[in-house]
Amino acid sequence: MQAVIFDLDGLLIDSEPLWRRAEVTVFGARGVPLTEEMCHQTTGLRMDEVVRHWARRFPGADLPVEPVMHEVYEELVALVRAEGEGLPGAAEAVRAVAGSARALGLASSSPHRVIAAALERLGLHEVLAVRASAEEVPLGKPHPGVYLLAAERLGLPATACLAVEDSLNGLIAAKAARMACVVVPAPEQRREPRWALADEVLLSLSELPGWISSG
Repeated sequence: MQAVIFDLDGLLIDSEPLWRRAEVTVFGARGVPLTEEMCHQTTGLRMDEVVRHWARRFPGADLPVEPVMHEVYEELVALVRAEGEGLPGAAEAVRAVAGSARALGLASSSPHRVIAAALERLGLHEVLAVRASAEEVPLGKPHPGVYLLAAERLGLPATACLAVEDSLNGLIAAKAARMACVVVPAPEQRREPRWALADEVLLSLSELPGWISSG
């Protein structure tokens, strides 16, 4: 294992509630009675795929992909800058792994403007300088493209990288890229059988440096 590649939303920063709020606001203004519970259906997907998902289910709604994406991102960036909070042990874990002389990267479904806002809020802007966004590849997670791009930017084969994820779509993407993958699910999801594909399930990111050292 020569590098560790982190997901962002729901793993490093508690942005999933902010994503849901942004989506509910924007989609609601465009005729989709979206609820935060409904937003769970699209967790981990790229935003263009989220827009198309709801456009199929609400064919009468005004959902042009590019304008809706822009509106959601603008709403989200404002929320992240004002309210974004790191998840327990996240920033400390990233810095601890960086101190182990392994290369670090980030592979996120979010666009670069959201990634930048989140990492600045967390104080990890310089630590996670190697980044790949799903907006740069033809397909988002669960397609492996964003993980393969991150490995390429690190100058390493995917098989030399460990992915750290919190979603099923991310786990599938990492495994499809032939990476080892550790998952840190939300507390209410930890016992679900879907995580059987992962190499390890951790309670929080604070366990990651110790797990890497023991491996």
